[in-house]
Amino acid sequence: MDRDPNVHLISLMEEAGVSNKGLAKRMCDRAKQRGTPLGTTHVSVQRWRDGAGIKPQTAAIMADVLSSKLSRRVTPDDLGFFGEPALPASQPIGYPATVPDVLAALDNLAQERAETAVPNRLVVADADIDSAVLSWMISRPDGIQADRPVHQRIGMRDVRAIRDAASTFMQLDFKYGGGHGHRALRHYFRHEVLPLLSASYSERVGTALFSAASEVAQLLAWTAYDAGNHRLAHRYLTSTLRLSQVNGDRMFGARILTNLSHQANYLGNHAQAIQLARASVEGGKGQSTPRALAIFSAHEARALANAGDARGAGRAMNEAERYFERADTAEDPDWLHYVDAAEIQGEICHCLRDLKQCREALDHAQRAVDSTDPQYARTLGFCRMVLAQSQLLGGELEAAVITAGLAVDAGDTLQSARFQRYVLDFQAEISRHTSTPAVAAFNEKVRDALARLSDD
Repeated sequence: MDRDPNVHLISLMEEAGVSNKGLAKRMCDRAKQRGTPLGTTHVSVQRWRDGAGIKPQTAAIMADVLSSKLSRRVTPDDLGFFGEPALPASQPIGYPATVPDVLAALDNLAQERAETAVPNRLVVADADIDSAVLSWMISRPDGIQADRPVHQRIGMRDVRAIRDAASTFMQLDFKYGGGHGHRALRHYFRHEVLPLLSASYSERVGTALFSAASEVAQLLAWTAYDAGNHRLAHRYLTSTLRLSQVNGDRMFGARILTNLSHQANYLGNHAQAIQLARASVEGGKGQSTPRALAIFSAHEARALANAGDARGAGRAMNEAERYFERADTAEDPDWLHYVDAAEIQGEICHCLRDLKQCREALDHAQRAVDSTDPQYARTLGFCRMVLAQSQLLGGELEAAVITAGLAVDAGDTLQSARFQRYVLDFQAEISRHTSTPAVAAFNEKVRDALARLSDD
């Protein structure tokens, strides 16, 4: 049976400058390091180039090897074995038109599981992003339908209960990550929160209620994101953006745009990440506190840095720091309390690392690590990994491995799909030093930690 050549694999191998024999040997060596012997030969590679299929575990090893050769992340989906990676299906952004539409959308989302990760190759059409951003930017509040003639009447006590529940789930997310608590939270959201939005309440209570519901919805988005289910996270975020429009909470809506920017940036969609971040800054001005504008600008800086725009990123970083200097001059909502000096330092050190400004990245990353509250275990893990990468940029291999080891030692952080990617990216960067005892010990530490995680 004739097969079409695997043009994606052929292209990646040519870009990496690796032969059939070279790739086969590297794959066998990498598998041996992982304790999983592999019988790949140059004949196997040629069959794959000719269009033969491959086992998912073998594809993961191949992707790891090519990531090391190319000094950038290559996923199994990029190899051309599992569908068509160059033109993934575009995911409609699904911005709901009316309040009943957004409530129905959220009810449907709350019935979906986040536990099963989907490929990172989420693609949203630029036109859909443009439509959602424009709809939000020019929107007017739908308004709270107060004192409806329905049986159930609720008050601020019910709103406080929702906020307390959200706070509890948020602490679990900060500590354990990886979608921990998502199942329980979506059950709570669907059965306890959404029904209250159709109850009877005063305008004051209704305004607070929709704000609290938006906070729970965006937490559902983050837990799905951290579990690796980007499609579900994206749909939650766009629905939450629409929900914030009900009571005209422009500052919270701008926050959702920064979350969408964060996700687009993570997935490599840099142009969309920049657009979303700039929309959050411009759309939030006039109705946002300096602390909020600081984090909005920091996300713009991250998107620009990841796109390689050093000048634009520098401007946005400076704006973030200037806004934060005035953070205590206004009263912030509770959901902004996590944005402290350590959080801003953490965002900036990511930017400086991406721009390969070694000395500045080291300084900001170390300050972020030193000042991050240990209760934010995942954030501390991210900052430590950025510090390790910054040390590696400066040629400090052993220091980098020690720092990364401290991040892995935290244990619970590894449940986060995002944190695992930081670790995998770091392993790819140090892969040419596998004969170094410190690097070998670190790789063993990661294998043991992941094995313990599976046992837990």
